[in-house]
Amino acid sequence: MPGSEGNTNATPPSDFTIAAKAAVPGVVHIKTKINPRQVTNGNNLQRQRSILQDLFGDDFFGDEFNGGGGGRKYYIPGQMASGSGVLISGDGYIVTNNHVIADADEINVTLNSNQNFKAKLVGADPSTDLAVIKIDAKGLPYLMYGNSDNVDIGQWVLAVGYPLNLDATVTAGIVSAKSRSIGINRSGGKMNSAIESFIQTDAAVNQGNSGGALVNTAGELVGINSAIASPTGSYAGYSYAIPVNLVKKVVNDILKYGNVQRAYLGVRYAQSSLINNMSDEELKDAGIKRNVNGVQVTEVLPNSSAAAAGLRAGDVITAINGVKIPATSQLGEQVARYKPGDKVSITYLRGNKETTVDNVVMKNLKGNTDLVKVTALDRLGADLGELSQDQAARLGINGGVIVNDIGNGILKKQTSMAPGFVILKAGDTPVTSVDALSSALDKNKNLKLIGFYPERGNSIYYYNISTTGSASQNL
Repeated sequence: MPGSEGNTNATPPSDFTIAAKAAVPGVVHIKTKINPRQVTNGNNLQRQRSILQDLFGDDFFGDEFNGGGGGRKYYIPGQMASGSGVLISGDGYIVTNNHVIADADEINVTLNSNQNFKAKLVGADPSTDLAVIKIDAKGLPYLMYGNSDNVDIGQWVLAVGYPLNLDATVTAGIVSAKSRSIGINRSGGKMNSAIESFIQTDAAVNQGNSGGALVNTAGELVGINSAIASPTGSYAGYSYAIPVNLVKKVVNDILKYGNVQRAYLGVRYAQSSLINNMSDEELKDAGIKRNVNGVQVTEVLPNSSAAAAGLRAGDVITAINGVKIPATSQLGEQVARYKPGDKVSITYLRGNKETTVDNVVMKNLKGNTDLVKVTALDRLGADLGELSQDQAARLGINGGVIVNDIGNGILKKQTSMAPGFVILKAGDTPVTSVDALSSALDKNKNLKLIGFYPERGNSIYYYNISTTGSASQNL
C-alpha cells in the first residue's frame, strides 16, 4: 500500500542531514503543459426575439448555431508550469497539489536522479487541493508517512521541493501554527466542501514548491506544501502544508474508489460560532464557560449524522473520536478523514453538561452511506443552483439552472462560460432543475448547454461540451 507508516520517534536534530537524505530522493519535479486551443462561443449573437422563442422555436438551430458563421472563434495560448510532487510508493504513485496539474494536457516528471517520465492523472480532489499521478517505473525511492497529529508547534521541519525551477532544494523552519484556514481552496462544484486545516511553518517556500514535501527530522512526510502568505507573490515568512493524515485518506480513496468518498456531519456553523469569538454575554446566554474550546452548532440538517447523534442547535462540538475541536478548520479536517459508513464518536456540550455519543454512522450528502460515483455533473466542475419561482418569473422563463461558480472541470477546460450563466437547455432537453441537467448529461456524451446571462439582456449563448472530456486546479 502506498505510503506505509514510518518511525514516529522524531528526535531534535543536531543537524538536518539525515532528514534531507531521506526526503530528497522521494521528491520529484513536475512540469506541465496546457496546449493552445480554439474556443467558440456565442457572445456575438445579439438576438431580439424572446428567450423562450429562441430556445424552443423551430428556427433555433439554424446555421449560425452549427458553425455557419455564428460565434466568435479565438485561441487560448499554450502554457507551461512547474511544481513538485512526492513519491509515495516504489511503483510510481505521486501525490501533489491539484493546482499543479489542473487542466494539464501533458504532465512530465523528473526524478532527483534526473530520469524523466510522462505521468498520467489518477485522480484529483479540488476540495483539499490534492491529486495523485502515476509514472511507469518500479523500485523508486519514496517517503514514509509520518503522523501529522503528532506535529507540535515549535517543532523543526524541512520543506523539500523544486522552487523557481531550481534543482531539489531543502529549507528548514519550525511549525508556527496548526489548523490554519486561509481561504484559498475551491469546492470543485460542491458548495461549502473546501477543506483547509494547514500546518503553518516558517520554512522558506516559493513558487514551484507546491506539491512538495514537508518532513519531520526523521525524514517522514508530515505534509504537502501548498501555499504561501505573501503580499508580493514571493516568500514573505509563512508557508502552509496539507496535513499528511488528511493526505493519506484522500490518496487511499482515489486509489480504491477513483474519487474521494467524503462524509458530512450535517451541521451548520458560523465563524462567530467559535467559542473563542463569542462575547462573555453570548457565552452566559448559552450557558457555556469561557474555558471551553469548541464550535457551536447553528443548525442541524435533517437525516444527517449529527441528527442521528441527537445534536441540536446551540450545542458545542468539542471532539470527534476523542480529537479536540477548538476551531472550525479542525472540525472540517477531522470529518474529512472519514467516509460514509465509518463510525465515530462525537463529544459535545449542552449547557455545561458534556456528552459523548459513540458509533455515530457517517453519511454522504444524500443522507445515506452509499459510495459516491463520479457523474457527468461532477465533471462539469461547477457550483450549480436552481432559480426560484420568483426569479424565473422576473426573467420571463419557466425555470433554469444558474452557474454560481466555475471550478476545475469541463466548463473551465472546454468553454468560456462565466459565473451567472443560466442554463435553459442541455441539448434538446429543457432544464429547470439540477437533477434534470444531470440526467441530460448522463444520456449524452456531446451536447450544447444553451442559456443566457440575465445581466446582458436577451442574448443567447451556447457552449459545446463533451462529457467524456477530462476534468481535473495555486502557489
